Amino acid sequence: MQKPLTQHLNDFLEYCEVEKGLSINSVKNYSRFVQKFFGWLAEHRLENLSPEKLTEDHISKYRIWLSRRPNKVRHASPNLHQSTQIRYLIALRSLLAYFHEKNIPTLPTEKIKLPKDRSAERHIKFLDIENLRKFLAAPDTKINAGLRDRALIETLFSTGLRVAELVALNVKQLQSALHKTDFELSVVGKGGHPRVVYFSDRALYWLKKYLASRTDDDEALFINFRGPKKDSRRISVRGVELVVEKCSKIAGIGFLATPHTLRHSFATDLLNKGVDLRMVQEFLGHRNIATTQVYTHVTSKRLREIHKKFHGVEELS
Repeated sequence: MQKPLTQHLNDFLEYCEVEKGLSINSVKNYSRFVQKFFGWLAEHRLENLSPEKLTEDHISKYRIWLSRRPNKVRHASPNLHQSTQIRYLIALRSLLAYFHEKNIPTLPTEKIKLPKDRSAERHIKFLDIENLRKFLAAPDTKINAGLRDRALIETLFSTGLRVAELVALNVKQLQSALHKTDFELSVVGKGGHPRVVYFSDRALYWLKKYLASRTDDDEALFINFRGPKKDSRRISVRGVELVVEKCSKIAGIGFLATPHTLRHSFATDLLNKGVDLRMVQEFLGHRNIATTQVYTHVTSKRLREIHKKFHGVEELS
């Protein structure tokens, strides 16, 4: 008799880490996404369902359940965004692929069809110059936490770093920058791929002020100012998200920004200023140009607005 689906989690995660070579962050995400399905099983008293008993009807009902889940993000749509639902389904499909790899009978992976996320382009949010000024000015730089927040958001906008890349930075990586007016740094990004990121004069200015206010010897570049001092106080991904959310509210920008909003703003700003898409791809560390091309929708819309406003067609009529 096969053991229940839920009892395969640890073996699946080890497979993802060791055999598929996924990063620790990716493995954690897979764990969280698969456990969403396990939550659905528990809710429907199917905790003992084995892989061989999994049916298309189960998958169909799970998809309906996902589509009706409330969105916990404030100021967002009331239900889970389609792209989030897709992540849960991809993780479940990977679990089925693991079963097939280990010769454990179950539903074919192709039975989990992924909906096309047609809303991705429409949901790219970025800060225009006016809102960006308000956003960057939001932290109270009279206190240490405010200096950290200003240095943190300036770094995100200057470099286009992913939030996981940002929280991994250490003080020693920036030490040589303290006596420079510009600075470039090699980081290891998603999938273990290295790239170079660049710090603007303004970002360096606020980093220097922030580091000058530090009296601790923690190796982390960005730290929490609360919590036990005996442990590393490296700020977490969630901690950065809270900083950005707080700045959004103070700035009154009209929506709740995320760290990725600043990455979007970084890319959109470059494209609006005429930087080649391939160069933006390098700045962002995208392995595939198709990932970067999503920004052309945003910039093309802006160009259309400029053309309509300033091009003198009416004068020729």
